[in-house]
Amino acid sequence: MPLGTLRLPTLDQLRETAADLGMIMGDEELAQHRAALEGGIAAYNLIDQLPDELPEVRYPRLPGRRPSAEENPLGAWYVRTTVEGAPSGKLKGKTVALKDNVCLAGVPMMNGASTLEGYVPDVDATVVQRILDAGGTIVGKTVCEYFCFSGGSHTSASGPVHNPHRRGYSAGGSSSGSAAVVAAGEVPMALGGDQGGSIRIPASYCGIYGMKPTHGLVPYSGIMPIELTLDHTGPMTATVEDNALLLEVLAGPDGLDPRQYGPGPKPYREALARGAASVRIAVVQEGFGHPQSQAASDAVVREAADRFRSLGAAVETVSIPMHALGAAIWLPVAAEGATMQMMRGNGFGFNWQGLYVTSMLDFHSMWRGRADELSETLKNTMLLGQHMVSQHRGHYYAKAQNLVRRLRAAYDAVLKDYDLLLMPTLPMTATPIPGADAPTSEILQRAFEMLPNTAPFDCTHHPAMSLPCGLVDGLPVGLMLVGRLYDEETVYAAAGAFESGVDWRRLTA
Repeated sequence: MPLGTLRLPTLDQLRETAADLGMIMGDEELAQHRAALEGGIAAYNLIDQLPDELPEVRYPRLPGRRPSAEENPLGAWYVRTTVEGAPSGKLKGKTVALKDNVCLAGVPMMNGASTLEGYVPDVDATVVQRILDAGGTIVGKTVCEYFCFSGGSHTSASGPVHNPHRRGYSAGGSSSGSAAVVAAGEVPMALGGDQGGSIRIPASYCGIYGMKPTHGLVPYSGIMPIELTLDHTGPMTATVEDNALLLEVLAGPDGLDPRQYGPGPKPYREALARGAASVRIAVVQEGFGHPQSQAASDAVVREAADRFRSLGAAVETVSIPMHALGAAIWLPVAAEGATMQMMRGNGFGFNWQGLYVTSMLDFHSMWRGRADELSETLKNTMLLGQHMVSQHRGHYYAKAQNLVRRLRAAYDAVLKDYDLLLMPTLPMTATPIPGADAPTSEILQRAFEMLPNTAPFDCTHHPAMSLPCGLVDGLPVGLMLVGRLYDEETVYAAAGAFESGVDWRRLTA
């Protein structure tokens, strides 16, 4: 056999592999199998010698630097850098921050995790290429939660991210730093990611605009995956117009992402001129009154819903009983799917075609020797996911994915008669960041308590946007608008009308 990096396994190695697969083989049988593997190992050596098929990195940049504490009072920046885009384009003059799960070649990426610290990507994510091609300037990577497994802003290995409205309070997660730097006025635009609400949660806590587009509308290529059917990325901005502008730049197929299977981008900003006149809005009864809901926060959202009437919208209350089950349907998909793909599958897993960032896969795989460093939120998710897979064969993941169709149909049935669904983004306003000595139970509570309204739409893939609609005790309240699949335009039309027609800071409880 030609020499190469890879060698035939020894008989002892092959015996161990067989045992892992539940096979018992004698030495003679193992030897025959070993000899038959020569051609296979030769093929692997050929693959090893070929160059990887990765997108070209086109714009020069420096690796950036970690900001000092004085430059980073909210703990929201991971790396500051400057990557200049094309000399002209839709984003010329705009600065953009990237959530630190997005690959920016040559610039460190940590994804909130100590086990990934030291990794430097060798590719630009498609969304990075599009921002730069449109003339935008990327000014840094923002802190996110430990491998994005928290709706609170207290789990990143770099430390907590503080809410610009009140230090010591959560900025929301997992796109915590992106929301904080936009809300603080440091950048007008940032990218977030959303698998259970991670764009909309921090947007709600921080009082900005966060859009989770229809699944697959924006390519996820070059962003660290969690679970293919839940992965979304999208814009987080200080204004609705900037949100629509950034989505125009980001959206559309890239030929690398199997999540993309629908229509291409639209001129979303044009929808802002439509206003809310004649928009039919269904206020979803089951989105209010969760056990953890703040009555004052719910009241502000109901008041904001009433304001849509003065903007010309038709607003009615409806019941969608399946919504109350949405987070439960989401959980097996998130827990088992993420455990198998993101962790056991080294981020990328198997059985799909597209861009695999092999350098990330290799570096991330080392978490196994440092599993005790993982955040409590990730440990808890993995304990549940691994237990259910090992004890129940993935049955509940499969059943939950089947039930997603029923959940989607329940929303779509209402969206036949109405243009948008409306409910609180979250059951509450920002909560205090747990202390350094907080018990595990508090860490977990503050990470997962806010999910019941956001998580279902990651499963069903509907576009959903959080917009600020009022204040409770000085902290922002988020209102969520949910549209038909690929109808981001109507979401923007209503959100833009509310932004221009209502001073949300005057709606208080």
